[in-house]
Amino acid sequence: MSTASAPGHGTSEPDLSVIMSERRQLINLAYRLLGSLTDAEDVVQETYARWYAMSADRQQSIGSPGGWLTRVAGRICLDLLGSARVRRERYVGEWIPEPLPERSEWISVRAGVSSADPADRVTLDESVSMAFLVVLESMTPAERVAFILHDVFRYPFSDVAEIVGRTPAACRQLASSARRRIHASSQAPAPSTARQADVVKAFKQAWEAKDIDALVGLLDPDATAIADGGGLANAALHPITGGERIARAWVEIAERVPDLTHLERTVNGQPGLVAQEDGVTVTVYAFEIKGDRIKHIWAVRNPEKLRLFTGS
Repeated sequence: MSTASAPGHGTSEPDLSVIMSERRQLINLAYRLLGSLTDAEDVVQETYARWYAMSADRQQSIGSPGGWLTRVAGRICLDLLGSARVRRERYVGEWIPEPLPERSEWISVRAGVSSADPADRVTLDESVSMAFLVVLESMTPAERVAFILHDVFRYPFSDVAEIVGRTPAACRQLASSARRRIHASSQAPAPSTARQADVVKAFKQAWEAKDIDALVGLLDPDATAIADGGGLANAALHPITGGERIARAWVEIAERVPDLTHLERTVNGQPGLVAQEDGVTVTVYAFEIKGDRIKHIWAVRNPEKLRLFTGS
């Protein structure tokens, strides 16, 4: 594997710091593959459990612990992706990946303990934007794993093949197919982050003013809005399409819940909004902006996916 780690010297097993230093890489990989930090944390925990279930002699015989950990995590993710399709068929309403806050606002909650451990944080770049993750959801599990490992994490196809269980040539084809999906979904380049922030701010102001005309002007005529309540929060069960329909729906929200506070925040590395009611985060909004207009809105309302924003 490309992620090389050397065994410890003069010990019966690889140095603990060497093994644990792979944690952030594994979290980053698993989140991109699964779209859920909760599932990613479980994958990493299971990966380490399998490592420590081995004998010291077996651990010592592994020349690249990092490579071994990545292979195991990748295979667990591949299995989970297959079962996730079945689980999401039973999901109430639309499913949206779990959103991530800005690094400075990161709160990791594991076993009831809040932690700001940098090893738990996901690197925020274009490969975790909500638009990118949503396109990944349209791929087969094998396409997704091959593409993320090769194109994002730069593993050679010979290593990818060990995880996917196919030949390197087949993995190359899988990644190529996934790449075409990505390119097809991003026909126009996204504006600068500063310009995106301006559009999101204007949307927030128009929304708070209940200005339908201003909202329509900020939305692409063919825009789509998708909400994820997971059956645990009130949310539209189906996408809302059309800029005018979305504008009217958002004004209805403002009239129905007048005490909402909207905060401009970073969501998955891009400008977004966080809605709070009585100081509690109830919705996280991610946007895809093309030119000067909003093309997609993703509204995450499932409280189980908002745990990282509880301190926003």
